[in-house]
Amino acid sequence: MQVTYWLEHAWLGTNVEPGVALDVADGRITAVRTGADTPPPGAVVLRGLTLPGLANAHSHAFHRALRGTVQVGSGTFWTWREVMYTIAQRLTPDSYFALARAVYAEMALAGITSVGEFHYLHHAPGGSPYADPNAMGEALIAAAGEAGIRITLLDTAYLSSGFGAAPEPHQLRFTDGTADTWAERVSALKERAGVRIGAAIHSVRAVPAGQLATVARWAQDRSAPLHVHLSEQTAENDACQAAHGMTPTQLLAEHGVLGTRTTGVHNTHMTDADIALIGSSGTGTCMCPTTERDLADGIGPAVALQRAGSPLSLGSDSHAVIDLLEEARAMELNERLRTRTRGHWTAAALLRAATADGHAALGWADAGTLEPGALADFTTLALDSVRTAGPAARLGAETAVFAATAADVHHVVVAGRPIVRDGIHKTLPDAGRALAEAIRTLRD
Repeated sequence: MQVTYWLEHAWLGTNVEPGVALDVADGRITAVRTGADTPPPGAVVLRGLTLPGLANAHSHAFHRALRGTVQVGSGTFWTWREVMYTIAQRLTPDSYFALARAVYAEMALAGITSVGEFHYLHHAPGGSPYADPNAMGEALIAAAGEAGIRITLLDTAYLSSGFGAAPEPHQLRFTDGTADTWAERVSALKERAGVRIGAAIHSVRAVPAGQLATVARWAQDRSAPLHVHLSEQTAENDACQAAHGMTPTQLLAEHGVLGTRTTGVHNTHMTDADIALIGSSGTGTCMCPTTERDLADGIGPAVALQRAGSPLSLGSDSHAVIDLLEEARAMELNERLRTRTRGHWTAAALLRAATADGHAALGWADAGTLEPGALADFTTLALDSVRTAGPAARLGAETAVFAATAADVHHVVVAGRPIVRDGIHKTLPDAGRALAEAIRTLRD
């Protein structure tokens, strides 16, 4: 059945057009008609500025339970990690489903239509597999389905506590023992409507060098996305140099991990040679500015990486906030602080990182644009809120990136179906209560 959506204003990749009619059938956009001054008969009216759906390229759903609590006092990434482990130990497939469903609903309310879930919480406490070895991953897939967004489950190899050392007790839930055993387990996961299965290397410290190629081959054989935490902390770089005499990026290159289907997450502390390797291989970069500043990680060389040839995407990572517009804004503003100059990216370029390039990093190359043949995933922002009122509609891209927040998302459509209408999630109308209950269960 065909449905027509009338968009009061639409960002079409380079400019904002008033009066756009989108015809949608079988989950895809079949026609884009500009110059539609009034809604066609029977059209669904979306007032405000409609963008392609946003892509959250890096998520750890259970980290959402840490929001607020890990902001008490001071500390480092490493002390934050200890608090994270305590939450990880309490999750079951049922409680993870409840939490993730609410987190993904929060994402939908923020205009996100696909998520890359960097999933390493595989087994029961102590490391014993569940009866279904993929019970935790299936819980995440089911949660995304109920929340109405697409998911790329980036099933993560996590084998070591650091450069060959055995996993610590709180990491036993994460490990499959070897990369071959990881590959056997993850191969049982199946793609389906709205679901992609990808791979991840947690980090060079968590997968021994001799097993990196096994994970890379698994992804290559399936043309699947491959993500890796990379040079988030200087301590990781120092330890890699001590163990292997090279940087993490050089180690990944040596074992065939880099490439056009690979995305390095953070890429914060990189040498010029690292940047050249990332760029020349076409490896992507996922920046997570709100997490990187929350954890005091540092400001990564996003401009240099993009100039070298690395496509940029964005993620909310630890979910200190879930707001892809804030991530896009923060990437530019961080660079302004670092260089004391303005205008490193246009608003259109930042929106591409939050949309088309993010979806591509997750294996959804047919998402992230408003054009015929694309997946019918789109998000509408209010242009009359206290944050967005004032600028001319033709400046909608600038308004979205530099003024709007997730609170300005009013409508979200995925595969042609309304998921959020007038700021209310259609299947989880009280997402705040669902989040509170799921998180309270983990703390009681």
